[in-house]
This record gives sequence, structure tokens and C-alpha cells, in this order.
Amino acid sequence: MSEPWTVLRLLTWTTDYLKAHGSDSPRLDAEVLLAHARGCERIMLYAAFDQVVADDVRAKFRELVKRRAEGAPVAYLVGKREFYSLSLRVTPDVLIPRPETELVVVETIESGSKFKVQGSKLEVADVGTGSGAIAVAVARHAPQCHVTAIDNNPAALAIARENAAANGVAERIEVVLGDLLGGLPAQPRFAVVASNPPYVSESEFAALAPSVKNHEPRQALVAGSEGTEVIERLIPQAAERLLPGGWLIVELSPMIAARVVELIAADNRYEPATLIKDLAGLARVLKARRKPA
Repeated sequence: MSEPWTVLRLLTWTTDYLKAHGSDSPRLDAEVLLAHARGCERIMLYAAFDQVVADDVRAKFRELVKRRAEGAPVAYLVGKREFYSLSLRVTPDVLIPRPETELVVVETIESGSKFKVQGSKLEVADVGTGSGAIAVAVARHAPQCHVTAIDNNPAALAIARENAAANGVAERIEVVLGDLLGGLPAQPRFAVVASNPPYVSESEFAALAPSVKNHEPRQALVAGSEGTEVIERLIPQAAERLLPGGWLIVELSPMIAARVVELIAADNRYEPATLIKDLAGLARVLKARRKPA
């Protein structure tokens, strides 16, 4: 009689299989996919190691593992990703939110909390919102903020709306179709303009992992030959739309960080920029303050 396929046996076998197929987090991938196939939280697997997995669940899990081994990102396979302690729906129409982008949220909330505005609302813009990750996290954790979430992709905006509603902040997020800040009405002006824009150069894109290059939306990753093209357009637009003393907070690649600091310095409406490092010690977020009036 063959050994039964218990939760633990499936996880052990799949971890080895995904590791052999290039996953850099094979055990985590296996757990997330099995939990999704079983319709349970991942933590519940630990109390079910000895349970035999039903044939229909195994069939669903097997298909997910096959697609993961072919390079499909786990977040797209299960349709969600955790970001800043929130569950966000993701599809191939949007980038998968990364932990590095949580730095943008932290800096936006912190900068906004120090900003004195008249009235009850603190206006924040999330430029290139994608899944709405930044907008939803800011609105959820900073109730005084009203966020204008902008993207040029209608399919992405549909996901952003869904995530705002699912996380209970739809009434404080205005979702807008647009090209950066161009075309927005003159008011309101913003205390913070936050963005995780395309900042990958063409050469960097060619070197990305296949799971990113072949599955995530290219237009949300690649800025152009230099990697700075979108940020170069955003800097002057943000200067026009920020309140005096307001902040531009942008995620970027360490490879273009020095150049973006120079671009800020060349616009005399900003104070000198600050670079914030990620957990790997790499420059990942730029903060630049609009000069007070």
C-alpha cells in the first residue's frame, strides 16, 4: 500500500521540487499554494500535517505547483498578496507589491503626520497606484488622509478600487485615470505626493528574473533607456501640485538614485533630497521637500 499524501508529505515533496525549479522561497511557496488549494489560512497547515489531502485538492494543488515551476508568481496564482499587514488582490494587470514599497508608506504617513493643514483632511496623491497598495495602506493607517490614486491603466484602477473597498477605505480614496499628475484639477494641492513609478532601465529589465520579466506588466516596470524618464516628468509636476513644505516621496532603483538627487537639485523649488535605504542597505526611497513659501 502506497504512503498517503498527507499535508506534510506534500509540502516536503513540493519544497524539493520547487527548489529544483529555481524558486528562492520553495517552502513558503509550497505552503501558500497548498493553503490556497485547501481554502484555509497558511497557519492552519501546521495543525494539519498528518491529515490526508483529498484527491480534488491535490489535483488543484498539482496544477498550481506546475505553473509555479514554470515561473508564474505565487501572488498571481493565489490572486492576493500581503502588504503592510493588509491583504490585496493582485492580477497580471498590476505589479506585485514588494516589501520595499512599504518604506514609501511609512515615510508618507510620517511626513503627513507632521504637516499642518487647515481643515480635517490631509490630501495625498499616489501616482501610479497599480493595485492601490500605497493608497490603501496610507488611508487605512492614517485616517486623516484623503488619497487621490492615479494610474494610466484602467484595468489596474479596477483592482485598486476593489482593494480600497475590501479594506474599508473606499470613501477616502479617489481613483483617477491619468498620466502622472497631468490633467488633474488645480485643487486640491497635496501635502504628500507618493509614487512607486516605473524606474527600471531597458538593460536592467533584460536582466530581471523570468518570473518578473515574463509575468509582471512591463509598462509598470520600465521607464526607458535610462530608468529616470518617468521620475524626470514627475518631479516638476509634483512641485506644481505640492503645498509649500509638502513632500515628494518616490521609490527608485539604487542604480539611478544619484541621478535623481541631481534632478531634484536642479529644480530650485525643492530643498535638498534625502535617500532612505532598504533592509539590504541600498538607496530605495527618495524624499524631497517643497520649499516653504
